[in-house]
Amino acid sequence: MSNSSSITQFLLLPFTGTRELQLLHFWLFLGIYLAALLGNGLVITTIACDQHLHTPMYFFLLNLSFLDLGSISITVPKSMANSLWDTRAISYTGCAAQVFLFVLHIAAEFYLLTVMSYDRYVAICKPLHYGTLLGSRACVHMAAAAWASGFLTALLHTANTFSLPLCKGNALDQFFCEIPQILRLSCSETYLREAGLLVVGVLTVFGCFVFIVVSYVQIFRAVRRIPSEQGRHKAFSTCLPHLAVVSLFVSTGMFAYLKPSSVSSPSLDLVVSVLYSVVPPAVNPLIYSMRNQELKDVLRKLMAGCFSKAINGPTSLHHP
Repeated sequence: MSNSSSITQFLLLPFTGTRELQLLHFWLFLGIYLAALLGNGLVITTIACDQHLHTPMYFFLLNLSFLDLGSISITVPKSMANSLWDTRAISYTGCAAQVFLFVLHIAAEFYLLTVMSYDRYVAICKPLHYGTLLGSRACVHMAAAAWASGFLTALLHTANTFSLPLCKGNALDQFFCEIPQILRLSCSETYLREAGLLVVGVLTVFGCFVFIVVSYVQIFRAVRRIPSEQGRHKAFSTCLPHLAVVSLFVSTGMFAYLKPSSVSSPSLDLVVSVLYSVVPPAVNPLIYSMRNQELKDVLRKLMAGCFSKAINGPTSLHHP
């Protein structure tokens, strides 16, 4: 602990050492970040403002958008600032906060996606019991459980990681503070404690993944029994966005953490980390809005209403 207590800051991995490419990285991340803010902000505003969207499916989607906004806001702005000001430093406290908040949002998002698969299962396989099994109180409890589970997961991993003695420098081979990169700086066998927590985390993730797979097996069986083609299409259209988001989330995360060490390199790790930490929060709103006609219709009405007020607002001042 004496060695790690002397570390006041960590050095993050830069995307490039060339000034022109640093500025290019800044503008690229700025574009992605603004797209994520706009997309998730529109989803949140649309669901919050329209009473017809106050249903369990959209309530969970609202929470998902909040988590996406949070996760991308934890890593991208700091990386942009480092590229803009040509620095690599992040304070020890800032690094700990980044680890805690990132793990919280990522873990809570996966738990929430598991809950959303249950929502789709009940809606399609047990439609007559939908209002009973997914009442407003039950939805709030499930969403709160996802957030609380993410908080507990983040608290355990962050406390354990930053209690380890660090004596192998302060340079991280990542553009944000990530637990595996910090563990590489440990000079003690006590990192086995973190390995134990990681095993528990992997088992939990695997359990959630199995639950999602089983839910969709039951969903597809139920959809095949729907007699009308229009009914089957409607059922699939409500499931495909969630399935696409889960696939993107799981595939990028698994590739980032389970890829063979033989193909690992700092540049590849950097690209993969962008795929699982930056791309999903920016793409998720697009996935849901493209396949959800109801969400698109409400968003179109809100945009038309805002546009109409913007045009007619100044002219209405001339009338008594």
